[in-house]
Amino acid sequence: MDFANKVVIITGASSGIGAAAALSFAKQSAKLVLVGRNETNLNQTASKCEQFKNIKPLTVKADITVDHDVKNIIDQAIETFGCIDVLVNNAGVGIHGSILEGVELYDKAMNINVRATYLMTSLAAPYLIKSKGNIVNVSSIAALKPIKDFNFLPYCVSKAALDQFTKCVALELASKGVRVNSVNPGCTRTKFIEAAGFPVNDEMMDRRATEFPLGKMVESDEVADLILYLASDRARSITGSIYVIDNGELLV
Repeated sequence: MDFANKVVIITGASSGIGAAAALSFAKQSAKLVLVGRNETNLNQTASKCEQFKNIKPLTVKADITVDHDVKNIIDQAIETFGCIDVLVNNAGVGIHGSILEGVELYDKAMNINVRATYLMTSLAAPYLIKSKGNIVNVSSIAALKPIKDFNFLPYCVSKAALDQFTKCVALELASKGVRVNSVNPGCTRTKFIEAAGFPVNDEMMDRRATEFPLGKMVESDEVADLILYLASDRARSITGSIYVIDNGELLV
């Protein structure tokens, strides 16, 4: 899976799955556009990526909920590299809340997890059509089942919408040679749950992992491997698909 001379945009690249994906693409000689809000972490990821093939990534500090920032990401990518071959819509946020708490949490989840991806994809699509490129959206098994241990109603709804977005855009762009797929991780060893407001530690994560059929937690680099595969020519006949990676979590 050689990505030499391929330009890959990854949102949410400063940590977790996004950072792991950046490293995986860097190992395969990709020209990276790394997007995130935490500039320090973003630069650290970029530095690690550059060490593999001596290809310096473009880093763009941006808030994808700000339309101007999203447009700037695309503009800088084209100005620097001249094309876009792969878009990894990874940035997202876990938002928990009850239906009894009103609509504000829903609005926040949809704005970050769906609207921002919609706009990013819309602006990148003309360039992806030119390159016959592809899109990988990072969703969640929360799109497919309620998360029973935490009340993640707004998050679950937003990820279900993202999966439908994947399928609709895949159908629309297929005739133009652009593939669109989704990766849906189960519980993954990242800072995601903690960022959503729940205190967690490695011991708690390990204990939760025993509840899954395979008895372990998904690791970020495993998700990155799946993203890399779907973005590669090896997956040239795959579009509109939802790929679950969850250690069997959906089965229980």
